[in-house]
Amino acid sequence: MKDMALWNEGDWVAAICTVILGAFLAAGLAIAASRKDEALGHPKGLYMLFFAEMWERFSFYGMRALLIFYLVQHWLFSEGEGNLILGAYGSMVYITPVLGGWLADRYIGQRKAVLFGGVLLTFGHVFMAFEGSGGQSDPAINVFWLALALIIVGSGFLKANISVMVGQLYKLTDSRRDAAYTIFYMGINVGAAAGTILVGYLGQTLGWAYGFGLAGIGMVAGLVVFAMGKSALRGAGEPPAMLARGKELTIYAAGLAAVAVMWGLIQYREVIQALLIVCGVGLLGYVLYQASKLEKEPRERIWAILFLIAINPLFWGLFDQAPGSLNLYTDKYIDIGNIPASVFQSINPIYIILFAPIFAMLWQWLGQKGLEPSAPAKFALALFQVGLGFLVFAWGAQSVGMAAMTPVIFLFLIYLLHTTGELCLSPVGLSAMNRLAPGFMASLIMGAWFYMTAVGSFIAGKIGEATGGEGGEMSKELTLAIYNQIGWIAIAVGAVVLLLSPIVKRWMHLETLQDETLEGAAEAGLEPQEGGIHPTTHPAN
Repeated sequence: MKDMALWNEGDWVAAICTVILGAFLAAGLAIAASRKDEALGHPKGLYMLFFAEMWERFSFYGMRALLIFYLVQHWLFSEGEGNLILGAYGSMVYITPVLGGWLADRYIGQRKAVLFGGVLLTFGHVFMAFEGSGGQSDPAINVFWLALALIIVGSGFLKANISVMVGQLYKLTDSRRDAAYTIFYMGINVGAAAGTILVGYLGQTLGWAYGFGLAGIGMVAGLVVFAMGKSALRGAGEPPAMLARGKELTIYAAGLAAVAVMWGLIQYREVIQALLIVCGVGLLGYVLYQASKLEKEPRERIWAILFLIAINPLFWGLFDQAPGSLNLYTDKYIDIGNIPASVFQSINPIYIILFAPIFAMLWQWLGQKGLEPSAPAKFALALFQVGLGFLVFAWGAQSVGMAAMTPVIFLFLIYLLHTTGELCLSPVGLSAMNRLAPGFMASLIMGAWFYMTAVGSFIAGKIGEATGGEGGEMSKELTLAIYNQIGWIAIAVGAVVLLLSPIVKRWMHLETLQDETLEGAAEAGLEPQEGGIHPTTHPAN
């Protein structure tokens, strides 16, 4: 072990993170050892789900922070191609939960879906640690594709279903529900921040296998916590009806077959692009067809929903430069001292922990004053902030001269503006989807929201690919030029959205909305976005 006198900045960051994570684990053990059914005013099942999801996000975000470097430095993809693979992977991670949630709701229940997904994720993270000798000609790269495929399908079974189970621990009228989700998502953010710091630190200082191995250990820990905590769930997440053993095994077999399909798709990104376009057009046509059969007010609400959904790919396409091109830029052109570049991926979840409660209070305070912006106006603010983040970053890098390293303060500023932008769009959008969709289309609309998030991830990969230029190698000048361009595009689109927001607000017909009891609908929409995780949603305005 390195002498503490020789520790650098990266060593200290990792050590502090380990101490904080240890404190959370000690608190978790104390709650688990208690014989009481509740702890701190909530069912013990909440804390079991808290720690299970914390470890799952630890492994997922830790692996993602390393992935672009693993693709470029170990498997020797060009930086442009590495970004495209990362985008394709992200898009598939967001599509599969739509199917996984549907299978859980209709057949196997959330608990079994999470267990099966956790097993697939565990194997996926373990296989990530098999490095081989490196290079695209190494046969071991097929193990790498298999690892990504397992993580994609595993996320599909786990991602949305564990969030639903939190709501099932409480009655619909229980006033503790909002606080429960806040606790749950704080756990997710702790996992995301700790994973990016520790997995990134080990992967970039000791070796890929150490980083991915730690991610695998985190996933195993999450799976063990979940499996051992069944009694604390009080029956939450069980199947809607008794399911024949043969049919249940068929679903699991279909999941394994899906791994084979994803293994092929992730290697042929152009097929993913074609599927996204074809399925997107089909989904739009189906929603419009259903809307045409509705009366005026619910039909116009569908138009408002489609308007908001259409903004999703642009926002996430820009925001999700973080794990790709911005990660590479950090490694090559920012003065980060001895801290590994992947560790800076933790800034977003840390900002979420700090600012999400502030935004929740801000919207509430503005609402009491009659000054709260409408949902489309908040989307415009989100685009302004994500665009401004790129402009500030590009200006800061150019202000010190192209030959100089970019000061790290501008990295913190771009993440700050992007995070506050995320808090204006992601929770607001999820709430709007749940609130405005007709009851019989609630799941379809939420699926469309996540589908367009997947499209945004793929767009992020295409933008990242462009930073590699014709030769595929990132250059500082080209990357900053692209950042400057997409920054102005985001602000221009934000201005158009702001101008149209009064029309879209009228389409929402908020004054005539009636409450509907849609058990699980809100929870299904509370799963965090890929780019960051927020603990609270807010009603659409």
